[in-house]
Amino acid sequence: MSTPPRLLMLNAFIGTAGYKKLYQELGFSVVSEWSERKAISLVRKSPPAVIVADFYHQTDFRDRLSNLESLLAAVQSAPATRILVFYEPAHQAVLDKVSARLRIDAALTLPVQEDRLRAMLQAWLEAPPSPS
Repeated sequence: MSTPPRLLMLNAFIGTAGYKKLYQELGFSVVSEWSERKAISLVRKSPPAVIVADFYHQTDFRDRLSNLESLLAAVQSAPATRILVFYEPAHQAVLDKVSARLRIDAALTLPVQEDRLRAMLQAWLEAPPSPS
């Protein structure tokens, strides 16, 4: 019996949390984390198949554009891990800047269309990336 693929939910604003049941229905073993630092530690110890995270920009960030840059930097060394972010349409320009520097495999605007989310994750399950 094979181990189900792990999906790490990094919940900053609850956007990702509402889909835990969907992730489980697709066959993922779901790990939830609220702290980016703890999520980075989990990724370094054992990279998940998928990371789903809330993306946001705050003007008071001094040294970065978003809440996810440290996590995204840590995941760059795990090419088999897919990265999906949920974001507010108002943050599109910042997301574009971050994704120009760091890999983000897909981004969905909030509110997320559940059928699009399901189709994307199903496709990823059927054709996982090959590790480099």
